[in-house]
Amino acid sequence: MANPTSRHRQIGVRSHWIGREKMGALLSRFWFMLFPAKEYKIVVVGLDNAGKTTTLYKLHLGEVVNTSPTIGSNVEEVVYKNIRFEVWDLGGQERLRTSWATYYQGAHAVIAVIDSTDRARISVIKDELFRLLQHADLEHTVVLVFANKQDLKDAMSPAEITEALSLHSIKNHDWHIQACCALTGEGLYDGLGWIAERVAGKPTT
Repeated sequence: MANPTSRHRQIGVRSHWIGREKMGALLSRFWFMLFPAKEYKIVVVGLDNAGKTTTLYKLHLGEVVNTSPTIGSNVEEVVYKNIRFEVWDLGGQERLRTSWATYYQGAHAVIAVIDSTDRARISVIKDELFRLLQHADLEHTVVLVFANKQDLKDAMSPAEITEALSLHSIKNHDWHIQACCALTGEGLYDGLGWIAERVAGKPTT
């Protein structure tokens, strides 16, 4: 037969830990009431098969998920350095690109995800990029170019992509190109950190 005193101690210890968990949750909630995380909107564009959705969910979940071509959009919240990003991944198929503009309002940043192996269509994404940068709703946005799939041997370098996209001709937007691999996550947070510094106005190191 179990010792009632021993059982009472176990229940007391368990209650103590439950109490600590509740207190931690309350403190966390109170902290965010006092110091709420800022939220900024990012739109993610690029051609189909560039790795936009993989990029989104690697940032959101920290893992690779099975994806299919995006029809319309995906939206998730990504928290980085106490900054909340509302990240919209927009479908990249040709028939869907005309709808991109419906998501621009309120955007603070644009991420253009480039398939670094897709030399045949680099001029297509260049045209799309410069078209969207002329939109009034994106007048004050910063632009991050993710040179994705850098793990593949036939990938164009960031320097090659900068030249192919004529990025140096962008005068009215702060821009940056970041080498990355969405599958491993390499370079993704470096790019997000650059956006955070620009839109939140503070260093994130």
